[in-house]
Amino acid sequence: MTDECITRTFSVLRASNSNNIINADSIDAQGEASSNSAGVVGGAASAANSANAAAVVVNTVNKYVARMPVDRYAREYNMNHKNRGLALIFNHEYFDIPSLKARAGTNVDAEELRKALKRLDFDVSVHKDCKLRDILKHIEKAAGQDHSDNDCIAIAILSHGEHGYIYAKDVQYKLDNIWHYFTSHICPTLAGKPKLFFIQACQGDRLDSGIMLEKSVTETDGESSMSYKIPIHADFLFSYSTIPGYYSWRNTTNGSWYIQSLIQELNANGKKYNILTLLTFVSQRVAVDFESNVPSTPMMDRQKQIPCVTSMLTRILRFTDKPSSSKAG
Repeated sequence: MTDECITRTFSVLRASNSNNIINADSIDAQGEASSNSAGVVGGAASAANSANAAAVVVNTVNKYVARMPVDRYAREYNMNHKNRGLALIFNHEYFDIPSLKARAGTNVDAEELRKALKRLDFDVSVHKDCKLRDILKHIEKAAGQDHSDNDCIAIAILSHGEHGYIYAKDVQYKLDNIWHYFTSHICPTLAGKPKLFFIQACQGDRLDSGIMLEKSVTETDGESSMSYKIPIHADFLFSYSTIPGYYSWRNTTNGSWYIQSLIQELNANGKKYNILTLLTFVSQRVAVDFESNVPSTPMMDRQKQIPCVTSMLTRILRFTDKPSSSKAG
């Protein structure tokens, strides 16, 4: 599908909504072609310096030491620190970029997600319609804090996106511009602790029409105390609303399919299941319970969506109840 097709599709959706013809789901993607230039770095100069930079990084990283939050072969993360940790929600509704529509329904997502994370004992802050420089300020502040008494950190981004980029209010950026602040050599008090990212945004312009499953007639119903080194990128988890290359859908009244499903699972099973099991059932909710409703645009109607997870977790993560007299450890 070309960018021109996407532009025409959004024009039809806007016209339909203005005439109150449909109560359509929406998609977290931009509506027109972009230069795709933001966040892209290249050229001979950076290539020439890469070898020297790599050597400096290797020498520097090997000098860092962080506190061991759990035994080497522990099966589960230590979730018995004094605090659960910070949760930052970046909620984007309006944009300075003319091609980006307002994201109706996102405030429902942000508020209900705030409540769900609060129930899991996170210290939650919501940041609305931030420009990239403001996002980075909040991220730098969070990464610069002492997390010794915290179990983990969680960051949610609700915005438009496309082909590996997420949109701030003013410009697009790559997610690694955010999460690298929490790698172990930059934020050592989070070393060995979970760093969770929840991304509600498109990852492309492809559509998933799904497939009908029919029941078959033959189907049956129914050395732990010693110091050790870890990679600086260990213990991250990225939960995306959709798979690379595809649209992510949002209902303009109720919020996005993915965030709705995430909130429901956090509220129902947040302290019962481990995070990967919980996210599996988030995917089930999105895959089974939702289908786009855009009858005036057949190409966009009755489409499906499936979230995906990239996990570098090294242990089982459960949001267990906080002990009444928990201590850092």
